Amino acid sequence: MSSIHNDKKLDLNLLTVFDALIRELSVTRAAESLDVSQSAVSHSLKRLRDFFNDPLFVKVGDGMRPTPKAEQLAVSILSVMGTIQNSLMTQTRFDPGTAIRTFKFCMTDMGELVFLPRMIQEFKRRAPGCRIQTLQVRPEDIAATLESGEADLALGSQLAMNDELYQQNLFVHKFVTIVSRENKRVKSSITLEQFTSMKHIVINLGGKTTHYDQALDDHGIKRDVFLLTPHYLVIPTLIQSDPELIATVPGELGRVFEGYGWIRQLKPPVDLAPFPICQYWHPRFHHDEANRWLRQLMKETYDKFLP
Repeated sequence: MSSIHNDKKLDLNLLTVFDALIRELSVTRAAESLDVSQSAVSHSLKRLRDFFNDPLFVKVGDGMRPTPKAEQLAVSILSVMGTIQNSLMTQTRFDPGTAIRTFKFCMTDMGELVFLPRMIQEFKRRAPGCRIQTLQVRPEDIAATLESGEADLALGSQLAMNDELYQQNLFVHKFVTIVSRENKRVKSSITLEQFTSMKHIVINLGGKTTHYDQALDDHGIKRDVFLLTPHYLVIPTLIQSDPELIATVPGELGRVFEGYGWIRQLKPPVDLAPFPICQYWHPRFHHDEANRWLRQLMKETYDKFLP
């Protein structure tokens, strides 16, 4: 953020209003979130504009849009607000052994298969009073969900998030191609000719295919995509019902599906680079004691995880 040459002193209470406005992009909704009148928010916005010598927010349709100056200020102000919130709400260091709260995670149904079994055991052992809730959020909405505090972390691979979020690699996934054990055409390995001629199930999240499907496209491999679905967990059932269907999925998912008894996992017919599974969080909660503990727990749990 560039230096602001201003002889006036900034009332720190105005940062709360800026925080609400940048989140809500509406004077009305900001007032409701702060439990104050619209006129009070409007007055505070005028003072912010005078101090920063910038409109900060301009009316667009039924809402407001931040100016470039406001977007520049938002990074620092949201970080400050997160630090203040942490100082006020966390008077003592977070103690997972005695804490009673629910931690919320954005993840897909695949994420639930990959993450939840280990998370449950770690929470039972380290934070017996805490509970877990998973949320399935559209990729484009995850950043806002983390910023608002509706979720503590997002877990997944190369999610459609903006650059303001922190991220940390947890482990690396390989790819496998899964086929039915009843499939008589495919033996102990699958050839490129078989791969391209068979009908594929492809995951589609938020209108976009996942990036491991994109990796196949990048190799110039043309598949017969028979089904697009946002749900990973239906794949083995569909393949069981129709042994001619196949899918390419993350390795851990393939391992779980193979355990069902009717799925085989094979090496894809081309070399596909592995991809990282990450945890994401918002700068507002970077210094929050509970969030820091949660991130460390996730890192320790999955740091040496080899799918």
